[in-house]
Parts: sequence; C-alpha cells; structure tokens
Amino acid sequence: MPHDCYCILLNPAERDPDFAVVGGGLVGWAMAFGLARAGRRVAVVDEGDFALRASRGNFGQVWVQDKGPGVPAYQRLTRDSARQWKDLERDLAGITGIVTGLQQPGGLAFCFDEAALEARTRLMRRMQDEAGDFGFEFQMLNRGELDRRVPGLGPKVIGASYTPYDGQVNPLRLLRALYEASIKLGVRYLPGAAVDSIDAARGGFTLHSAGGRVQAGNILLAAGLGNHTLAPMVGVDCPVRPVRGQILVTEKVQPVLHYPSTDLRQTDEGGLLLGSSQEDAGLDDGVTTRNAAAIARRAVDTFPFIAGLRIVRSWAALRVMTPDGLPVYAASEAFPGAYVVSCHSGVTLAAAHVFDVAPGIACGGLPANLSYCSASRFGASVRASGVPASGVPTPPSPQKPGAREAHVSQSA
Repeated sequence: MPHDCYCILLNPAERDPDFAVVGGGLVGWAMAFGLARAGRRVAVVDEGDFALRASRGNFGQVWVQDKGPGVPAYQRLTRDSARQWKDLERDLAGITGIVTGLQQPGGLAFCFDEAALEARTRLMRRMQDEAGDFGFEFQMLNRGELDRRVPGLGPKVIGASYTPYDGQVNPLRLLRALYEASIKLGVRYLPGAAVDSIDAARGGFTLHSAGGRVQAGNILLAAGLGNHTLAPMVGVDCPVRPVRGQILVTEKVQPVLHYPSTDLRQTDEGGLLLGSSQEDAGLDDGVTTRNAAAIARRAVDTFPFIAGLRIVRSWAALRVMTPDGLPVYAASEAFPGAYVVSCHSGVTLAAAHVFDVAPGIACGGLPANLSYCSASRFGASVRASGVPASGVPTPPSPQKPGAREAHVSQSA
C-alpha cells in the first residue's frame, strides 16, 4: 500500500480521533472503515508495509464450510459475513471504483480416499446439526457428480463436499479498497509508527510510537501478531502465534476452475493459486522447497493438467492463530475504551467487521453474540504492563527514528 503522499503534521489544533486503530492490515482497515461509516473520527496507526502483514499473503477465500465445528456461534458469524459480502463489495466499489473480484459459486473440499470422504461427511453433518434452525446446506458429491461439475479431475479424487456459501476475492484489491474507502471517509493514516507503549488516562489513551504520540478517546488493537505484545498493555491476554502458509502461483490460463477449493483456486486474472501449508516456523516467512513440492504434488493429483503449467511466483506468509483457532474480540475490563481484535480470517470476516463488529464498538461495546470470543477463555492472568503468558515470540520491530510528539493528520 503506497503511503508516499501521507505524512505526520505537527498540528496542535487537530482534534484527537475518537478511535485509534493500531494495525493497517485487512482487519485494521475493515474496522477503521466500519467505525468511519458509523460517524466516528478514526486514525490508523501502522508499522508500514515492512510489517509481517498476513494480508499480503492471503489466499483470498470467503470460506464457510468447515469453519467452527463445535462452536455454532462462530459458524453463524462466518455465514453472516459471507452473506453480507456482496453488500461490502458494492459499497467499496461505489466509494472507490475498486472491484474486489468477488465470486461466490460455492466451494469444494476434495477427498482422495474413503477414510477422508467419510471424515468429511461426518464433519458436514456435524456442522448441519450444530447450525440448528439457522440451517447449513451441503452436498457430498461422488466422483460421477464431480465429473459433471468439474471436468479434468485426476483419478485419485473420489469425492468432495460442497457448500453454496463459499467464494473468493482478490485480497490485495480488497486491502486497497478498504484503505481508499476509509481515507475518503476521513480516516487519517499514520504509517511508519510502530507502537511501543500505551498509556491510559481518564478520558482516553496515548500511543507512543516512532512516528510520535497519538492521543485518542478509544483504541482498537488490530495489529496481527503484534497484539501478542500490545494487548497486555491494556489488560487483555491475546496469545496469538504465527502459523506459516505457502502459496504457489501458475502462469495465466483460460478459465478452467469454476469453484474454489480448500487449496486451489483460479484468480479472475487467470493464474492458479496452489496452497496451502500449515507450519510452525516461528517468525520465518520464507518459502521452503519441501512444502512447495508437497503443495504442487497435491495440486497435480487434483488436476493433472497443472503439471504442464509454469510456476511464476511463490510466497509464504504468517497466519495470526490463537490456541483454539477462534478469533479474539475483547473489550478491556481494566481499561474501558480499549478493544482487541485478532483473527486469521480477515477476508471471510471483512463484511462482519465492517457491518456488525465495528458499529457495535462505535456504540460503546462489542456485540453480545461475540462473547464466546472473549480473551478470558484463555484463563491467563495478565498484568496491564506485563508480558503475555503464552510465551510466543514477539515480532521484531524495525529500527526507529527519533520520536517526536505530534498530532496526526492526512496530507494528500
């Protein structure tokens, strides 16, 4: 995201924002956009694009079908967000002219043996049972039914699950659109401002960063892996850890994949994205040939024609993962006005963040249906100025220039 035209201005007359959102990834900008739509003055305080930003490595799925087994409330949040995605794309396009490339034909999860197919069937039935009156539609497709929908499958594929809610977007366009829309609604952007410490006082908060001192009535921490360090400063334990995922990108071809799957999709520009892996690699976001080979092998097993395509790019990124895989939506009890949001589904949940979570926070509290995502479920005792209990390594901060006190304003 370019920010050459934005700078910090010494402007004592500038009014403090109602909310300072810490973090300029998909979660941070979705929350900023939602708060701005609710009429709040917002500033986004961000490390900049040298941060370990999962948004740039996102697979780009709006994915529902296997999210939240055992947690019906999370299943519903995910479904509601997918249902609202068309509204989000319409609003973003109307404000910015940027089209995210949303496609929602439903999604497939391919199975390669009977055991996997049976396990998938049990999972889908469980999701349906737990959905109750909210409903959960799915189909288990045998090979004959798959061949009618998806030509070109390899002989190892024996079946798949299908749900109609799933889809895909271009995550880089989404990030840009959220940024542009937020700026047009008056959100101020402070890049190059990694937050070092947070002070709370009556009537607001002060963020200390390399870019200066930012004061705000409320703060919302959406700093990805950085929430591990920042959240305890406001009395919230957020034991997120990095989980590395790798993606391979093929050359562009004519449209051949009409449904996204768990680890294969075709972009609207023609390239095939092959993924994904889940690796405990600490803060190493490098690509490894071993996992790249495994990703390619599975893709070729699914669609043999992929063996004839060139790989033109590959990358790895670090997911933001909690111990139980669920998001954190927390309002600090020790410091009212401070909120923490962490999740690894920044694309899928973007609509819910804009239309549901942010408006609730703008009105003074988290929506009641997010209580299951409270950070208190981790059961850790956290001191306001303490170190997180989980012991996950803290992402490194770049060398910082000398700090200066400043109020932040946007300059074109």
